[in-house]
Amino acid sequence: MDFIDLARQRYSERYFDPEREVEQEKLDLILEAGRLAPTGCNNQPQRIYVIKSPEAMAKAVSTKASLCHCPIALLICYNKDEVWKNKSDRCYEEYNCGEQDVSSVGLSMIFEAEELGVHTLWIRGFDSQDVIDAFELPANEVPVMMIALGYPSSSSHPAHLHSKRKSIDETVKYI
Repeated sequence: MDFIDLARQRYSERYFDPEREVEQEKLDLILEAGRLAPTGCNNQPQRIYVIKSPEAMAKAVSTKASLCHCPIALLICYNKDEVWKNKSDRCYEEYNCGEQDVSSVGLSMIFEAEELGVHTLWIRGFDSQDVIDAFELPANEVPVMMIALGYPSSSSHPAHLHSKRKSIDETVKYI
């Protein structure tokens, strides 16, 4: 399948089958896709926490992250000491590339998962401090996103807005 078909087929899963585990071999490939993702100056500041145990899942749920009963989730952070910073950006005192890096890592893993038949949900509906406290993250790590992983339940379907896209003319400008 080419990438455009893969991107069209992928949707945010909200109806996971909590009984079906993601195979370790597939999880390893998903994590490898994140490792290979581009980051600012190739600094690779990402830190990925695999949330799998019942205790870790309970901590994740306590942060109010909407995990949709997924069997496994990834918490993706960046290390503030390793992230590339653009010191010459005049709009920002020192532009920090961490969220971009983590987004690149996350999307690489999301599309690898889709290629493997594993569904995903990008999650940002949490308070960062709650995540830091729940997982006792080091002071130099910033939580940016979670990705729920798993297989769809029998009631799985795309959200009603999934196929609604703006035209290319509305989002792309040639200058």
